Amino acid sequence: KAFDPLAFLAEYFDTIEINSSFYSPPRPADAASWARRVSNNPRFRFTAKAWQRLTHQPKGEPLLSPAVDCDIVRSSLAPLAESGRLGAVLIQFPWSFRYSPESLAHLGELFRLLKDFPLVLEVRHGSWDQEAFFAFLRDNGVGFCNVDQPVIGDSLKPSAHVTARVGYWRLHGRNYANWFKEDAGRDARYDYLYSKEEIGEIAQLIRTVGQNAEETYAITNNHFRGQALINALEILEELDGRPPAVPPLLAVSYPAHFPEE
Repeated sequence: KAFDPLAFLAEYFDTIEINSSFYSPPRPADAASWARRVSNNPRFRFTAKAWQRLTHQPKGEPLLSPAVDCDIVRSSLAPLAESGRLGAVLIQFPWSFRYSPESLAHLGELFRLLKDFPLVLEVRHGSWDQEAFFAFLRDNGVGFCNVDQPVIGDSLKPSAHVTARVGYWRLHGRNYANWFKEDAGRDARYDYLYSKEEIGEIAQLIRTVGQNAEETYAITNNHFRGQALINALEILEELDGRPPAVPPLLAVSYPAHFPEE
């Protein structure tokens, strides 16, 4: 009962992306608690996914206005921002969200309503890969989320774009078999462990982002059997040029990735 996984992870990493905020805005009291529990690491910053009502309207749910939804998001994350622990708010759209005048208008409204937060936008469709879009982000002071995902059809490819002070990278894995499979669960879709060679290539892109941004976040979003931790530690090793501290149980479980000195 005394073990706090959040404080534990803050000993090894400088960021955690909050995923639960996508499904429901956290209670302000919970957000304040998260900020207190990482006090052991002064460098630590949270990033948080914006509420899905802004990007993925669930079927059957009543529509609220974007202004009301954004008010709820701002209130829920305010304790993290006020404590100086909020590094970015990630507005994540699905692959089906395409570049169009209507899409840009919707984004512009969200950016205006959430302008008090450091914002990062994730889109996944290749129609967004154009200079007019990146200029739009720069004009609004919004960061671009570079992604690694299964490149199928018109999916965006890995990149190193920087459009604001915050640089961002997310690793979704390369599970081609289950990525667009409708009946695949989350664990199956994200069941992927990057190889050392793949991590080396991705780390080069993250390094480029870091050279052009004031603050850079890299998120290993392949949640399965600790694989996200393994790849995060391997990215740190690539960027720092030295082996990072590794949780003992992880080293025992994956000796091929963390051989003893």
